[in-house]
Amino acid sequence: MTATPIMPELTFVTILVAFTGVFLICFLKGAFGGGFAIVGIPLLSVVMDPVAAGGLLAPLFVAMDLYALRYWKPNTWSRQDLVPLLPGLIVGIGAGYLLFRSLDHHAIEVVMALVTLVFVGLWLAGGTGVSARTRSTPKAVAAGLASGVTTMVAHSGGPPLAMYLLPLGLTKEVYAGTTSLFFTVGNATKAIPWLLLVRPAGAEWMLMATCLLAVPSGVGLGWRLHRFLDQRQVFRACYGLLTVTALKLLWDGVSGYLA
Repeated sequence: MTATPIMPELTFVTILVAFTGVFLICFLKGAFGGGFAIVGIPLLSVVMDPVAAGGLLAPLFVAMDLYALRYWKPNTWSRQDLVPLLPGLIVGIGAGYLLFRSLDHHAIEVVMALVTLVFVGLWLAGGTGVSARTRSTPKAVAAGLASGVTTMVAHSGGPPLAMYLLPLGLTKEVYAGTTSLFFTVGNATKAIPWLLLVRPAGAEWMLMATCLLAVPSGVGLGWRLHRFLDQRQVFRACYGLLTVTALKLLWDGVSGYLA
């Protein structure tokens, strides 16, 4: 099933809403490293088809990621975690592209939402502490694969990655830096498939260029917030954003079946 998005008209309201959505995503990337893009997508869906929103965001994600690396430098990357995560991510994006073209992807959204809510529930039941658990290469590969599929079909690769990284007890800087580089690779990989699916025209490219102006201020302000938060506050915020993301995924999946 090839996507047939309805492209938006380039009005003042469309530009304002798209700019606000991109700014929000950039802010979250600066504050927490990445993986919460879907939190800003509902805003864009107010003025455009969700698939068109995905095509608009795909190239912008690359710009956000490259700018965010100004803050999340190599000393904030957990290489021992990225090595097993990234191959699964790339394979997952390829699988997600095939699913998007040929299968109903609402089931993926529902399953990922329910798994994420269970994960957050277990964290709440355990006292919301930050503990260090043993690394597992098979779990890392599986997390990368699941993240690749969900980031391709729903721009929501954050939950699988967070479910692997958060229990490891990384420092807030290393957690944010690792997720930032992870999604830099992922978003660069999925940009071309998304552009093939959506095929933006002149108006959409103009809208992308306008939204680029939100990148420096959004990422910079988010990074400043991150510096003021302590470890526990950052992880609580991450779990809170996971909950919002899961509920949005659940809504998208269920409403997709009801439509």
